[in-house]
Amino acid sequence: MLDIKLIREQKDFVKQEIEKLFIDAPIDEIYELDEIKRNKLFIVENLRNKRKTLSSEIAKEKDASIIQSKKEDVKTINLRIKEEEDLLRDIEQKFDKLMLEVPNLPDPEVPVGKDDSENIPVSYFNEKKTFDFQLKTHYEIGEAKGYIDFNRGVKISGTRFYILRNFFAKLQRAVINFMLDTHICEHGYEEIYSPFMVNKECLIGTGQLPKFADNLYMDTDSDMWFVPTAEVPVTNMYRNEVLNACDLPIRHAAYTACFRKEKMSAGKDSRGIKRGHQFDKVELVKIVKPEDAKEELFKLIADAQDILNRLDLPHRLVKICTGDLSFSAAEKYDIEVYAPGINEWLEVSSCSNFNTFQARRANIKFKRENDSKPEFAATLNGSGLALPRVMIAIIENYQTIDGNVRIPEALKSYFGSEEII
Repeated sequence: MLDIKLIREQKDFVKQEIEKLFIDAPIDEIYELDEIKRNKLFIVENLRNKRKTLSSEIAKEKDASIIQSKKEDVKTINLRIKEEEDLLRDIEQKFDKLMLEVPNLPDPEVPVGKDDSENIPVSYFNEKKTFDFQLKTHYEIGEAKGYIDFNRGVKISGTRFYILRNFFAKLQRAVINFMLDTHICEHGYEEIYSPFMVNKECLIGTGQLPKFADNLYMDTDSDMWFVPTAEVPVTNMYRNEVLNACDLPIRHAAYTACFRKEKMSAGKDSRGIKRGHQFDKVELVKIVKPEDAKEELFKLIADAQDILNRLDLPHRLVKICTGDLSFSAAEKYDIEVYAPGINEWLEVSSCSNFNTFQARRANIKFKRENDSKPEFAATLNGSGLALPRVMIAIIENYQTIDGNVRIPEALKSYFGSEEII
């Protein structure tokens, strides 16, 4: 969340920056409630001080009638304090609720744009592969070989579910292991295996709640929520903690299944495995000092891109405009891989710098020295990478004329002597 001091001191600036996001936020209402809250706190504090003074006078007083009179005054003050505290509690609850509805402010370098049509591709990597035969889609190859089973996926779970079988199941497992091995052994991340379900406070901390509740799956009996990404449990490992500066940056890589209620138009992306309610992902999460966030963002992007470079997959880096930023991100870059069969650029990673926004919500702080005042840390994350879109890109870029799939050089150690799927 934003620092309330920023809203107090630069309300018009905050409103101006939020206008760049092309959304509404209750800044004026928050500003007014903050004034009311501070006035109520002042009143309550004065009443408490007056009660304390009277109690001290009662302890020293000898005259019984004066003592009784002052005790009556204390009773009156106690009733007034309770009334004011009840009002203050209601104000604070409304204030806190509204603060959770305010998005992060965009970084000054983020281009202003209304939606994803105004995102800016900034660079391209690895040339698109050329083919001298009619290309097939990943789902045509998968269904022909029996390696993607859409009918049984729908039968057991419903639309937007599928089953990977045999070599495609093995390919996905190999890709996950390859990504984890690369990030842990070569990029310097610590592997985390976290729960796939979290409590409500975790989703508030990283910004999915309350705004995106309709996109999440939950168990109503326990109020536990299925993770939409490993960002949620991994970042919240440090919720309500004060870290030492010498332990920063923290860099974690985590594999989880991810669960989201994809709200898709009828017929949109209905073929294949591009969109689903459940998918796998390796996530990269960083907790750093605020002044290091920019540098760590570009390192994060490079680590995610390295996976695609090792797989020799054509991809591009896209700078996200203000209107397409996520709720919590101050700046974001997408990495999109090219899939020639469906002829699309597919987002496989969104690398985001949140500055101190998530840390304020989750209360993640650090101390520069033992006697220093705790400060809010900065958080970052990005997919390293997301499946099944990496799967789509591999299948379609490495397809052969006879409908097989060559195994990328980077994955051969996971397949032994096999060269072809």
